[in-house]
Amino acid sequence: MKVLILAGGSKSTISEDREGIPKPMVEIGEKPLLWHIMKQYGHFGFDDFLICGGYKVNMIKNYFRDYYIYQSDITVDLATNHVDIHKKITENWKVTVADTGLFATTGQRVSQAEKYISEDRFLVTYGDCLSDIDIKDLVEFSIENDKMVTMAVARPTGRNVVLPIDENDILGNLCTAAKPEGQSWTNACTFVFKKGVFPYLNGNYELDKQLLPTLSERGQVAVYKHHGFWCPVETRRDKVDLETRWNAAMAPWKVW
Repeated sequence: MKVLILAGGSKSTISEDREGIPKPMVEIGEKPLLWHIMKQYGHFGFDDFLICGGYKVNMIKNYFRDYYIYQSDITVDLATNHVDIHKKITENWKVTVADTGLFATTGQRVSQAEKYISEDRFLVTYGDCLSDIDIKDLVEFSIENDKMVTMAVARPTGRNVVLPIDENDILGNLCTAAKPEGQSWTNACTFVFKKGVFPYLNGNYELDKQLLPTLSERGQVAVYKHHGFWCPVETRRDKVDLETRWNAAMAPWKVW
């Protein structure tokens, strides 16, 4: 099953790099956010990735092209420009990096990925969130419920939109629903889509402004409640917190 990672958008504001880097390339423990996300999915058996890039997409392409070099020790003969790679460290991943445009919305990025999708279902995730979601369980849940979209939700961090979810774990109409009472949940930016979503991805819209409201109105968004760890990496404070956890060997998203 293909895993789409939305890695476009503008440059990161949480990195100290003055030149600016794509947000998914911000490092936690000297590894890009992308690497952490892909390790999670790979752990659950999903290792066919499509990275939908935009801002400085060539930086992402170069990272995976030279993955051996970044992960391994090397010896360079400067006279001949010959490079020996020692103890080649790699992953069992197939990675496609697509340039989906600098100013494309999330909806447009997913729409452009249609030509790469052959199976009836595919996974979609954002390139700036870390979690310990059991991806295999999420996929099984999506098959059981058989909705057009299955959306993982998590507890809000305090700055996230709270979603209307009914007693059958179906997303209420986002166009008309009032703010829910009681237990609150927010979009964890992790989805299983069916190929039938592509006709709905017309126009210049974000997923949460077009696809989710349209399909929630039709009762076609199943909700997978994740009670574990989830964190969007939005501020330098988030980055520092995650780095501290990683360096202390207490990173809850490290399921591998």
